[in-house]
Amino acid sequence: MPIEIVDMVKKAGEGKRQVIFNTNRLHAWVHVYPKPGDADDMHCHNADQTFYVIDGECTMHFPDGGKVVMTPGKVATITGGSFYQLENTGTGPMVLMGNRSGPSEAIQHINYELRQDIKKLPKDEMDKIRHPSNANL
Repeated sequence: MPIEIVDMVKKAGEGKRQVIFNTNRLHAWVHVYPKPGDADDMHCHNADQTFYVIDGECTMHFPDGGKVVMTPGKVATITGGSFYQLENTGTGPMVLMGNRSGPSEAIQHINYELRQDIKKLPKDEMDKIRHPSNANL
């Protein structure tokens, strides 16, 4: 089917990260950070991307110590190779829609401290680095 309708609220309730679609030219997903304080690592990707805030509050941190707070309706555009970190700084769940150029299989996740693609690490090590706020769960 050339057109597919996705219920983003339902999709967000299905888990932490849910793929919306993945093609050779573009992929998109719903990102859910359920609890205040949930965050990922400082990282970059090898492709341009956007994040759209659907619900909650997202603070984007940058290596120079800068940050920006995004609320529902805000969009961040990120050039491939730009380092950032996402954090749920609201009082409830943070829900984002993201999309990136190219297929998800071609995307690297370069950790700021390691300066390497953590997708090449064993899954348990990758998960600890990717979501340090969840490492003790």
